[in-house]
Amino acid sequence: MNPALFSKVLRGFMNNTSKTELTVSQSQAVHHKDGPLLVLAGPGSGKTRVITYRIASLIESGVRPYNICAITFTNKAAEEMRQRAILLGSSAGAQISTFHSLCVRILRQYAAQAGIKPGFTVYDDSDQSKCVKEAVKKCELDTTSFAPARMLDAISTLKNKLIDPESFKGQAGDFFSSKLSKVYSNYQKLLGEHNGLDFDDLLMKVAFLLRDYPDVREQLNNRYKYLLIDEYQDTNHAQYTIAKYLAVAHNNICAAGDPDQSIYRWRGADIRNILAFEKDYPNAKVVKLEENFRSGASILRKADNLIAYNKNRKVKVLVPTKTEPGFVDVSGYYDETEEAQMIAEQVNDLAAKGVSLKNVAVFYRVNAMSRVIEEALFRNKIKYQIVRGVEFYRRKEIRDLLAYLKVLVNPDDEVSLLRIINTPSRGIGKVTIDKVKNYASENGISLFDALGKAGQIKVLPKGTQAKLAVLHNMFVQFQKDALGKAAPVAERVFKESGLEQMLRSEGAEGQNAIENVSELINAASKFDQSATTNGGEESNLLDFLQQISLFSDADSYDTVSDCVALMTLHAAKGLEFENVFIIGLEDGILPHERANYADDEDELEEERRLFFVGMTRAKSALYISFAKYRTIRGQTLRSIPSQFLYELDSDFEKKEQSESESQVEEYDDFEDEQDEPEEFVPGQLVRHESFGLGRVKKFVDMGANSIIQIKFNTGQTKSLMLKYANLTKVDN
Repeated sequence: MNPALFSKVLRGFMNNTSKTELTVSQSQAVHHKDGPLLVLAGPGSGKTRVITYRIASLIESGVRPYNICAITFTNKAAEEMRQRAILLGSSAGAQISTFHSLCVRILRQYAAQAGIKPGFTVYDDSDQSKCVKEAVKKCELDTTSFAPARMLDAISTLKNKLIDPESFKGQAGDFFSSKLSKVYSNYQKLLGEHNGLDFDDLLMKVAFLLRDYPDVREQLNNRYKYLLIDEYQDTNHAQYTIAKYLAVAHNNICAAGDPDQSIYRWRGADIRNILAFEKDYPNAKVVKLEENFRSGASILRKADNLIAYNKNRKVKVLVPTKTEPGFVDVSGYYDETEEAQMIAEQVNDLAAKGVSLKNVAVFYRVNAMSRVIEEALFRNKIKYQIVRGVEFYRRKEIRDLLAYLKVLVNPDDEVSLLRIINTPSRGIGKVTIDKVKNYASENGISLFDALGKAGQIKVLPKGTQAKLAVLHNMFVQFQKDALGKAAPVAERVFKESGLEQMLRSEGAEGQNAIENVSELINAASKFDQSATTNGGEESNLLDFLQQISLFSDADSYDTVSDCVALMTLHAAKGLEFENVFIIGLEDGILPHERANYADDEDELEEERRLFFVGMTRAKSALYISFAKYRTIRGQTLRSIPSQFLYELDSDFEKKEQSESESQVEEYDDFEDEQDEPEEFVPGQLVRHESFGLGRVKKFVDMGANSIIQIKFNTGQTKSLMLKYANLTKVDN
């Protein structure tokens, strides 16, 4: 279609949709053109529609798609946005991607300025763990005292705050920080030697690139003249900095989000970024999207009651547009087993009424809570899926093939090379590998290049030299296809590397693994069929590998299969279901014990936002449950209902008291009626056999069933049933 005709068609479309499909507030956000714009979008308010229509509106007003950049947080959300933009005929040439994907694109284009090679590998959690373990060892530290996972978390926090190793060295005052500084430096050095970047590097390096290179900043400001950022409430400091520099020349930045749905503080998200938007951009236009097109009025009313307890927010009210009132049920059960069984029975009841299982979801605070639910669904022959998609990419056969492919595009990737240097078995053992690594180190070359010089490594037998030379030559042959489409290369490597033959020799188990590899190749084929990357360039193997490296749990959710979805509350963000079950509304679970551990009001507010997000995923019915007893880490403990239950319904306390009185006889079997319960007061110092010393935070007098909440010196806060706690009072 020629530009004039396209513009005419799009103008007619936009005029029509603005009148019939957009609310007044949506239309204000869509048709605002120049200058900063803050869209405060409540759940179910049509935020994605607003962003995609805004892209179309900008193009209709004369903006080239090439000059538009829309950023969101998951591949799934970005793909949905792209598909909607395609329906509007406005996506070609526009950059629609996640923050990390955009950063990969920028770093490949400006690799030299960023101090990296264009073919870098994005290291996943496992690769990062191997690197940090090596970094800890290089510092001659004990991996028990300086656990790699803890080191990675600390390094990630520093990177999100844009603190590089050199800057941190000057801040490291205490013992732990001084050791962390050395580990951080060694970790970054190893990544550099392997031409690898972790997820946080993608953000940090782009932020520094934009900060330190005015010419790069100018070029990108000229390229992306209109910046749209979805889920702005979840940006960390690095992402905030990138957004600021990408729009610094024109201030055409549209930030869409909801402070009430900021749930990623634990990985660096800073709610202050959205709360301070008007301070950062004093002339910003602010549009509130309060109409909710998703949930029934009763669901929204309780969600509003809950979130009103938060102080760090922009006040708005969720206005229902559906005529159906919706349904909310809050139920208490004896323990997690009864809770799970009742959920299974309710799901069966829904199915009997004609509800499709794909319209049912169960949310929980932590993954460990899924086991009992899974068992109950299995017993009741109810199909389910666990939304934890990265597990597929952690299978050995998948990681092996991906390691081969990573070495093709990045021969410096030593972590991947070491993984498959003797897979399938080639008679290349640890002693041989150590000798090759020593040769590489002594000669200042990579491990891959050392394989190519195997004949010069005199300490190796001739036979071993030959094996290494064959391996190196195989990679050289594969590399001829490295810039091509992903699927053909993957299939060739799988067959010619010996991986396929190795799996075939493993019988039924190997056959299952082959089927998994086939699924990976199918995914590569689908990727190839898209023909181009988001920016309009030809896609290749490197693009496919980088897409996989940025894959998240939410990206794996299968919306087609007729089965119940089980997922954490964090994974549920951005999804919606007709019927939602949220389990474990107990103190120490939701809110998580971390909120009590830190005695942090900000932490408690985030837990409340997380519950709010879960509630507002429900369209027609919301089932909330708690248990009186729950087994955690092998201990069955008496639970206290979550304070959030009292906040979403002022009548909950009366209902709970009434239920407790009616169930006294149920507990009489467990108590000695002759024993008078000992009283405790807040501040009392006590000792527990397992948890040690602690102070009483709360005492709930329920006679023989009294509950005591204690903050222990370990930092943990526990809610215990007094008669089973075996506490000893300690004089202050």
